[in-house]
Amino acid sequence: MKSENLAGKTARTLKWNTLDRVASQIIYAVVGIVLANLLSKEDFGLVGALLVFQAFGNIFVDSGFGSALLQKKEPTDRDYTTVFWFNIGVSLTIYLILFFAAPLIADIFQGDRRLIPLSRVMFLTFVVNATAMVHTTRLMKEMEVKQVAIANSIGLIAGGVVGVVMALRGFGAWALVWQTLTSNAFKSAWLWIKGHWHPVGGFSMDSLRSFWRVGVSVFSSSALNTFFQYIYSFVIGAFYSLTSLGLYTQADKWSKMGSASISQVLTASFVPLLSKFQDDLAVFRSYISRINRFASLMAFPALVGLATIGTPMFHTLFGTKWDAAIILFQILAVRGVFIVLVSLYSNYLLALGYGKRLFAVEVVKDLMTMAAILITVWFGSVPLLVWGQFGASALTWVIVLVMTSRGTGVRIRTMIADLLPAGLITIIMVIGLWLIMQIDLAAWLTLVLCGLLIGAFGLSALRYIKKQVRLR
Repeated sequence: MKSENLAGKTARTLKWNTLDRVASQIIYAVVGIVLANLLSKEDFGLVGALLVFQAFGNIFVDSGFGSALLQKKEPTDRDYTTVFWFNIGVSLTIYLILFFAAPLIADIFQGDRRLIPLSRVMFLTFVVNATAMVHTTRLMKEMEVKQVAIANSIGLIAGGVVGVVMALRGFGAWALVWQTLTSNAFKSAWLWIKGHWHPVGGFSMDSLRSFWRVGVSVFSSSALNTFFQYIYSFVIGAFYSLTSLGLYTQADKWSKMGSASISQVLTASFVPLLSKFQDDLAVFRSYISRINRFASLMAFPALVGLATIGTPMFHTLFGTKWDAAIILFQILAVRGVFIVLVSLYSNYLLALGYGKRLFAVEVVKDLMTMAAILITVWFGSVPLLVWGQFGASALTWVIVLVMTSRGTGVRIRTMIADLLPAGLITIIMVIGLWLIMQIDLAAWLTLVLCGLLIGAFGLSALRYIKKQVRLR
């Protein structure tokens, strides 16, 4: 009965996480398309510069303790309350630091003084997010993610309305700033109303120490990951131009809609499940094989398919305004396959509590990224910089595959074999997409036909191995 209940919870969690990502991406895409047509490349570049610091701020606010709570078998109310007050305190500290550092941020990015007021409003999201981080973690831990999904959708809709209205009224980059702040405010408010949790008592250092080791390891790896994830935005904005950064930001945003969504679905759905079997390696390994096959069938057709149809997609959505971003989008979309796999392997190590190995994974990723930047940055070409990202991610996957195999005891050839069916299906699909695009059709019609083919291949693949990947 316990197994059946666990299987039911896993199925519901996967369902709501998938619905969450699908709904979020639809809303995000619709709003993004409107804003991309209304705002300038420079507007996106201005906000793209701020996203570098915002990403770091969010990492410091959480400090890895959200993941530590997910990994801990039975966290108490005192644990949740301690992390809540920790998040609030750190968020206020980070905001004050960045508030006074706003002029320095402007100096880094071409000395554009518009960044000063923009950053001081944008960074309020640290404090807003901190108020509901624990609510999200607690619902994920209990595998009750319905309210998280609803909160995400409500926030995106509210933020989207504000952003579009402000863009129509000529507020430029401010439309993107208020879109972000409004979205996070509505999301946090909903989680407070529907999360059925509030802090009980005060901060406990003993509680913090109980998961300090895992939390610090996750924080260290996340900080490194975030630094090198946004280092390209930093380099492009600081050494090229804000317009170039705007192009890169658009390409990166649309490519991540695929890879980030798939990674989030897999993490939220399977890490709580895998942590329950961390003391039974035989069962744990059997789940790894099933999850590998499931993940590859989600990632390969979706991400490679997106890259293949990049040109008709951009022309349908934006006309020719963002043509310079198409090649960047295509490279980043295919790179997303490696990102999903590395993220998946990191989650296996997290579920087993291998904090040091998790940190080592991030060190490998970051060394590869830095090497790619040093090799390509001197050529003054943004596409070449992005090709460097692709190469770094591919090499990282190879190294992390070996590390994960040693940590979990699953053979390398077994993990690769789990990916082969999805790889074969994707190759056949790409051939079909290429043939469609050889026909002289309107961009929107080409996009529709290609989308139908991608959907057909994805559904067929999932049906074909449904029994093999079923989680019992």
